[in-house]
Amino acid sequence: MNARYEYRSMPDRPRGTWPGGAGLAVMVCVGVEEYRFGDGHTEDALPGVPAPDLVNTAWRDYGNRVGAFALFDTLERLGVPPTVLLNTDVYDTAPDVVRAARRVGGEIVAHGRSNSDSLAGMTPDAEGDYLRDVAARIERHEGAPPGGWSSPWLAHTPSTVDLLVEAGYRYLLDLRLDDQPVWLTSRSGPLLSIPYNAEINDSSTMIGRETPARAFADMVVDEFDALLEASAERPLVMSVVLHSFITGAPFRLRAVERALAHLAAPRPGVWLTTPGEIHRAVLATPDLFPGLAPSAPSAPSAPSVRAALR
Repeated sequence: MNARYEYRSMPDRPRGTWPGGAGLAVMVCVGVEEYRFGDGHTEDALPGVPAPDLVNTAWRDYGNRVGAFALFDTLERLGVPPTVLLNTDVYDTAPDVVRAARRVGGEIVAHGRSNSDSLAGMTPDAEGDYLRDVAARIERHEGAPPGGWSSPWLAHTPSTVDLLVEAGYRYLLDLRLDDQPVWLTSRSGPLLSIPYNAEINDSSTMIGRETPARAFADMVVDEFDALLEASAERPLVMSVVLHSFITGAPFRLRAVERALAHLAAPRPGVWLTTPGEIHRAVLATPDLFPGLAPSAPSAPSAPSVRAALR
């Protein structure tokens, strides 16, 4: 077990609901990413293309030219606020995408400068500078620093959790150790881990495992139905992770939209939300989420967040 968090079995936890009476908080994350041409890490549809790799570069670039707008329009039509995992280089290369995210009420979560980057192998000093630089860039553009962090490639160093707290981040979207938020310990205070599903994720599943879009959509529906049933006893979180260049492609979006419509259909017990709102709700109900929580409420959790629970 990771020393960053305590073990506590689900049956041993308090019963209750989220503020407003919902049992299941549903969070839809949209990765909006930028890659440096010919340098660093890449995600490829066609492996093994020799340099200069125009084919995979173009496949990824589709997301910030077309796919992100289609995804945001779909989520807006369904009434689902997006959680935008943003590489800050997108402010320079595709500013229209960030404007579209603001228009639909998305929460901006820090996702590094570029998805060509990885925290792995960084020294603590270099990593701390990197985390602070990303937060400062978002604050300059959005008017408030991000509350949340999600690592490019879900990569970390032994110091990441400590450095995130010291850089002002309050919650992490990288881990699915639980169906509830869990407090992580660090040398400078607690960090809230909000469930982030590595499998209900179009990158790992539709690209990595070559799962068809319709099968992925079935996974989303089954996960939602099972968690909604379980949330009758305790407040739970479901996350869906999409990327602008993957689910933003028309043939995938057509299939995934049907799953998103299922989870967004009006019904009691469901809260369509963002991680900043989940963080605030956890602070407001400390008896439901015991652990090393902050002793006092934190500052507003994130830029561009809808405030109302629903």
